[in-house]
Amino acid sequence: MKPGMYYEKLNNARVQCRLCPHLCKIGKGKMGICGVRKNESGDLASLNYGKISGIHLDPIEKKPIHFYLNGTNTLSVGSFGCNFHCPFCQNHVIAKSIPPTRAMMPKEIVERALLEGAPSISFTYNEPTVFYEMVLETAMLSKKEGLKNILVTNGYIEKEPLKQLIPYIDGANIDLKGFDAQIYQRVYGGDLDIVKRNIEYFYQNLHLEITTLVVTGINDRSEELIRLFQWLASISPDIPLHLNRYYPSYQYHKAPTKIDFLLNMKEEAEKVLNRVRCGNF
Repeated sequence: MKPGMYYEKLNNARVQCRLCPHLCKIGKGKMGICGVRKNESGDLASLNYGKISGIHLDPIEKKPIHFYLNGTNTLSVGSFGCNFHCPFCQNHVIAKSIPPTRAMMPKEIVERALLEGAPSISFTYNEPTVFYEMVLETAMLSKKEGLKNILVTNGYIEKEPLKQLIPYIDGANIDLKGFDAQIYQRVYGGDLDIVKRNIEYFYQNLHLEITTLVVTGINDRSEELIRLFQWLASISPDIPLHLNRYYPSYQYHKAPTKIDFLLNMKEEAEKVLNRVRCGNF
């Protein structure tokens, strides 16, 4: 446990977290939506600091990052917790529960990357926003050692913490979950406009790739996806887009995405975007 960043104290020993746009107001002894930021006697604490659920050497293309440091390995690191509640979550064991972890400090992670000969560290598996203190400290140390830092994120973070973190991040893959604001709020628990704003900010500051998991019965409508493609192209037609196939998981069990539909959507995307890939077949 470590004191959390980005919060303010309220009356009656409550605190308001200002790390992500949920802006949770948390009573004494309670936790925010993410399940890892807790009010400890009127102060905010990060419950997942120094707790690693997974650390592996992966091809960077697995993140997926295909157009930055391609052909290299990256040291993938994750903890637990998430500020979204996707019913089809592929990583629900670490996103929505407390898994077995090992204790590792930022210095140890950087030393592991150097030992493995990895040119980068990727913060992935669970949502790195809710692992913020650990990500920031590790990324700062990593940069001093000449390593690159990658975020694999849902893009749901407040402006101020993002502004502090971004100088230490070199690349990112943001999971843009669709392009319907009502579904974004109802199904994932997020504000699409904030994710869009952050995508533009990421694009202006580092190498950015986008992943959209095409989920049966949720965002598998051609008109919605075409609007998503066109919006991305309005930022830059060179933003890489990964269209991935969904499989039943966690609380959602509709049939996997139809491959023919996914390939058709790839063709539509390629009308306005220059780098489109299909994956997860």
